[in-house]
Amino acid sequence: MSKTYTPELPPDVLQRLDAYAARFRPDFARARQAAWAHVYLHGLLIDGERKSIEPLSRRVALPAGLDVADPEQALQQFVNQAAWDERDVWRRHRAVMAEAFASPRGIFVFDDTSFPEQGKHSVGVQRQYCGALGKRANCQVAPSVRYVSPEGHCPLAMRLYLPGRWLGDEERLDEAGVPEPERRPLSKGQIALELLDRVRAEGLPGRFVVADAGYGVSGDFRDGLEQRRLRYIVGVTDELVGFTAPPSWEEPKAGTGGRPRKRHRLAEGAPRPMNLKELAARTPRHKGTWREGTKGKLSGRFAWLRVWPASGWATGECVGAEPVRLLIEEQADGKIKYAVSNLPPRTSGPSIFI
Repeated sequence: MSKTYTPELPPDVLQRLDAYAARFRPDFARARQAAWAHVYLHGLLIDGERKSIEPLSRRVALPAGLDVADPEQALQQFVNQAAWDERDVWRRHRAVMAEAFASPRGIFVFDDTSFPEQGKHSVGVQRQYCGALGKRANCQVAPSVRYVSPEGHCPLAMRLYLPGRWLGDEERLDEAGVPEPERRPLSKGQIALELLDRVRAEGLPGRFVVADAGYGVSGDFRDGLEQRRLRYIVGVTDELVGFTAPPSWEEPKAGTGGRPRKRHRLAEGAPRPMNLKELAARTPRHKGTWREGTKGKLSGRFAWLRVWPASGWATGECVGAEPVRLLIEEQADGKIKYAVSNLPPRTSGPSIFI
């Protein structure tokens, strides 16, 4: 694992960090707990390869009043056994961040946060795609939501994803101390929507969502955003299928023999859907430039068109699906990326996202 580099912080920055940490002291039952929280925060910020408790406890000089024979045991007790609620800490964090960043133009951004692991006992760990390493590896994965506004950006919330192997092993869940309410079988998209509801319920403004294809390919996730009356642009893969014109359907009706048909069927002679890779091959794209980068102007070739989602078209599952806007981006190296959005038809083009 690559070493995490933390620069040496000047005194004025350390003072600001101390003032920030002090705002969380009401969320701990005792002053001693708040002091150990300060030690833990200090340990996470200073330089060192591993941020687990054992090496962290050896790197931090304890403040006056916390002289103990075994700092590692004391810190383990604070993190794993002390009676403090991380949800209260998260809520206060969001309130503090809102003071600086809240804006009606705020955007909620969803992504996976991954934590490479060596062992198999950490909650939710298994071999899966690890964004931190850019490949499949032993890791934990947590859907997370961040906030972006004209004032800045900050993390808002995250929750570990529990793979099926974990959910099917009660003994393993017990040994890891996973609370009963957290043992529900949730997809990453479902976790993301729950996180979104949590942060919006606290009053954080924003009506736009951005997510990568790990979330955007889920029709249920996109429908959930629609139900919350949120606009979105989310990545999708080229396997997504769609119609380029409103599809025509035949109503269910009794057949000439056998059981009556119960599902809609694509009308005879109606154009069949195509996947996005096929659609991109026949769609002209136009060059767009959006800003100056470190190596010159950033540009790509784009197409911006309207499509009707066609997932499950053979069995009539997409009947009544509202059209979405499809963004096709051809990058400088020839790689093509896709995103869909529920922005209104009057939206002129991809420049709005840049």
